Amino acid sequence: MTGYESRKWMILVATIWIQAFTGTNFDFSAYSSELKAVLGISQVQLNYLATASDLGKALGWSSGFALMYMPLWSVMFVAAFMGLFGYGIQWLIILDFVSLPYFVVFFLCLLAGSSITWFNTVCFVLCIKNFPSNRPLALALTVSFNGVSAALYNLAAISLNPSSTHIYLLLNAFIPLLTSIVSLIPILRQPPVDPLSSDSIKHEQLIFVLLNFLAIITGFYLLFVHSNDLSTARVIFGGAILFLVLPLGIPGIIYARDWFQRKVFSSFTLQGSGFLLVDDDDLEFHREFLSRENSQISVTSYGVNGDGPTLTLSLTRFIGSSGDGDEGCCGKMIGEDQLFMLGEEHKVEMLVKRVDFWLYYFAYFCGGTIGLVYSNNLGQIAQSLGHTSMTSTLITLYSSFSFFGRLLSAAPDFIRLKFYFARTGWLAIALVPTPIAFFLVAASGNEAALQAGTALIGLSSGFIFAAAVSITSELFGPNSVGVNHNILITNIPIGSLLYGFLAALIYDNNAAAGFATFSIQMVNDSVVCMGRKCYFSTFIWWGCLAILGLVSSVLLFLRTRPAYERFEQNRRIS
Repeated sequence: MTGYESRKWMILVATIWIQAFTGTNFDFSAYSSELKAVLGISQVQLNYLATASDLGKALGWSSGFALMYMPLWSVMFVAAFMGLFGYGIQWLIILDFVSLPYFVVFFLCLLAGSSITWFNTVCFVLCIKNFPSNRPLALALTVSFNGVSAALYNLAAISLNPSSTHIYLLLNAFIPLLTSIVSLIPILRQPPVDPLSSDSIKHEQLIFVLLNFLAIITGFYLLFVHSNDLSTARVIFGGAILFLVLPLGIPGIIYARDWFQRKVFSSFTLQGSGFLLVDDDDLEFHREFLSRENSQISVTSYGVNGDGPTLTLSLTRFIGSSGDGDEGCCGKMIGEDQLFMLGEEHKVEMLVKRVDFWLYYFAYFCGGTIGLVYSNNLGQIAQSLGHTSMTSTLITLYSSFSFFGRLLSAAPDFIRLKFYFARTGWLAIALVPTPIAFFLVAASGNEAALQAGTALIGLSSGFIFAAAVSITSELFGPNSVGVNHNILITNIPIGSLLYGFLAALIYDNNAAAGFATFSIQMVNDSVVCMGRKCYFSTFIWWGCLAILGLVSSVLLFLRTRPAYERFEQNRRIS
């Protein structure tokens, strides 16, 4: 059993590595300007390439379909080779080794975007299979590391060649493949999963707290320790890799602790720890919602959308003769289609008729999605404001604060015993920084405002991406969460297309408007707009849309608060 437990934590570490090095869509803005110049395309056409990468997430169901016929490790390597092909050929295009038409490049971006969802499917399966009692904590931790991918790739690029931007594409192509090779042995040696005692569950929770603490230190390290000097950057990158390797000490510590307890304290009976991250009632809630003992779990899709996770589950319950209570729970509503209780199952036809769903959809559409589109445009934003040298710094800022936002999404579960607040209320709070950030950047184009706005947007969107699955499960039922969440995240490619098209259209129009306000440069027939007005109107539009998203989230909170309060009251009574 000791060896089995150590192998389980090895798998978690491997999952962290996979997530940390496969968020390759976050560094698009690092090489987008050079890609635009080499292809000789407009800003609108460049936006279509960014949309293609996001559109790949809508094909995440294919990874789940592949899992029905392929072993897990082979799905991981298919993802790696999809990224190798998609990013590798784009790298050859930038180097002028090959010349391909625009629609082929669009397909390559689509393929690269799809590879990310396949990797995330692997991570999701590993978490739910090996940590059934603490699945939400395992998912929150591992998904968070997807947010630091851009910061890690930025360090790696500076360590190899600070003056090159196409190096990002080369790293995007090969690092996920290398990570897959390193992670292969833990995945092949997955231990059998046995039910855990309450003490073992609490022990797992304590380890997750320690891992979250280490993750916070890693995030601060990537945020504050950086340098453009080649040798110094290599040392810093080595330090970042060390932080990712440190969790490997946990399997060894667990083995040593168990051996010591068996040999030295075998005659003592140890009482359960007073530490409690999620109390027994909460655990029953999660068991009922996410891992019912009488359920058969079939994973069909999981993806992180820039940021946010997408999972597809099929839970088939073996219901006996005592299933009347569940049947009575499905139709209870009060007032204007208001949710009466959490966890009611919503099929697609029922979901699309709910006002709450569309409020939720619009809040996500004008929150996390608009933040993702902002990150895709960081390269052109910095260039237009005359801060081209800051592009890598902005990417690191967005990545690091997105990481912190994802970690903060677990805060409601940490403080629940002391302070309870509806998760939809936390969603509304998380959306507040986004309009503030856009208006701040619009009001001032200096470096400080740009950095502060990028950090706020990253923090807000990261929280939304990580919290979305839990909200979807609670509002519209855990059994239908995969289908419902896939419907929700259709707003990502739609938003990427619409918001990006809006920004690109304003950009190209300003570039062609005249020379009084703008300095126009022609690079391989690609127009570059210089000046604050290139994105000023875009920031105002995005800020106003973010306010609409905030209003939607507040309305969603007010409509769902009674259901959350009713659930919490029943939990405390029981």
